[in-house]
Amino acid sequence: MIEEWGQMPDGNTVKRVRLEGGGLTANVLTYGAVLQDLRLSGHDAPLVLGFPEFAPYLTRSPYFGATAGRFANRIRDGHLELDGETYQLDTNFIGKHTLHGGADSMGKRLWVIEAHSPSSVTMKIVLEDGHMGFPGALTARVEITLLDAGVLDLKMTAEADKATICSLAHHSYFTLDECGRISDHLLSIDADRFTPVDDELIPTGELPVVAGSQFDFRRAAPVKQAHDVDHNFCLSDTREAIRSVATLSSTISGVTMLCRTTEPGLQVYDGSNIDIDIPGLHGQPMGAYAGLAMEPQIWPDAHHHSHFPQAVLRPGETYTQHTQFVFSKGET
Repeated sequence: MIEEWGQMPDGNTVKRVRLEGGGLTANVLTYGAVLQDLRLSGHDAPLVLGFPEFAPYLTRSPYFGATAGRFANRIRDGHLELDGETYQLDTNFIGKHTLHGGADSMGKRLWVIEAHSPSSVTMKIVLEDGHMGFPGALTARVEITLLDAGVLDLKMTAEADKATICSLAHHSYFTLDECGRISDHLLSIDADRFTPVDDELIPTGELPVVAGSQFDFRRAAPVKQAHDVDHNFCLSDTREAIRSVATLSSTISGVTMLCRTTEPGLQVYDGSNIDIDIPGLHGQPMGAYAGLAMEPQIWPDAHHHSHFPQAVLRPGETYTQHTQFVFSKGET
């Protein structure tokens, strides 16, 4: 089902697509290709943070459910050098760095619906050459499908007409029970290294092991083990075939989420800075630690670190990401 659900400041209509399949129901917006709501059969509460109406997405949303890009995460100083050319990107993070593609990123613009079925929707967006300072016109697509056995399946592709950088990320904040905080959710991540950041959340370039640190989630541990986590976990040095990389579970609800992806990195943000005084999908304001973002992607600020996986996309190439979030409910 497709319905008109809101209006952009320029008067263009925002549509909402309802999907059902595999024990899941989902609502997806043409604004930002946002996953606005997600539910699992047998568990009444929403699995993601979001708003019940459209207007707050324009002014209050910290990328709830959005498709972040053309480069997810941060780029130091909004600086990009590529093929001998220097580009100044939009500096929308603390007025100094680029975050998620800039202030007018694909996560904040209207997409068009290319195809849909009761359980799937494909959306497309074209970012013009020079958009937010990035070189090249970029055409991106996101296919969202609900598969059997509680699988939220995300396939992302992009092509460009000149050399650029591209790394997309799904930016839902997950919450698997109704207690209002994810601090006691159990998290495991198949990563033995992480990327430390400076006080402006820019990677230092170091790659320490997680062993002996608060970031050691190789065995399931409460999210609160890591204080104010907003870090990339190094899953691999290159993009790989889709594989299981992380789990999140609630001992209160019995709901578990498995993350599977092709990506080399997983950005984990514990929502410590969420401070929204209007009701969300759960009917209550959303405070610190209300949801956990788990974002498969290329490592942040990769272009400034030659030993990181790189995100350069050239004409004739196709950027491809495949990510799945698999939900199940056991006994509490």
